[in-house]
Amino acid sequence: MKKLTRPDLLSLEQYSQDRQRLRSEVIAHKQLRNVQVGPNMTWCFEDYTTIRYQVLEMLRAERIFEAPAIQEEIDAYNPLIPDGRNWKVTLLLEFPDPEERRTALERLIGVEDRCWIRVSEMERVFAIADEDMERENADKTSAVHFLRFELSPSMVEAMKSGASLSLGVDHDNYRHVEGPLPAAVRDSLNRDLAL
Repeated sequence: MKKLTRPDLLSLEQYSQDRQRLRSEVIAHKQLRNVQVGPNMTWCFEDYTTIRYQVLEMLRAERIFEAPAIQEEIDAYNPLIPDGRNWKVTLLLEFPDPEERRTALERLIGVEDRCWIRVSEMERVFAIADEDMERENADKTSAVHFLRFELSPSMVEAMKSGASLSLGVDHDNYRHVEGPLPAAVRDSLNRDLAL
């Protein structure tokens, strides 16, 4: 899969002019890539488009315009772009009430390691979580995690042939299954895979 490079980005001035249009396009794109898993969890399947937008937003927010700092942002976010054999997911745990969030994050330690995908009737594939840094401690987990799901060649081939896709969480305090996912979502995720 294509990784982000400096020529793929816009200057701060150009991004300012194009921001509303790009934002609308990315929101529409994400509608097919964000999956609600139970009442308090969203999986955001990342790709080149979502990561490019995230980097552009970071550059704008931080007013970054020097080449080395731009490259640092690219290097930080490129690992979140799938490589053709996997999916990369930003997992969000969402509890609007601060007290509920605090107690939920205490109960959900390890939830990121219990997230799985399943292609058709094949074995479930559990997430490889938070490879860049630890996001929980003995007291609580984080509200944000980064997941990678590695697919076997037979899974990629099955997905490309229209196999169903389900996903879920198998944690003692949070068990939910979604799927089979709608064809439009499956087709969007298939674009991340290469035979």
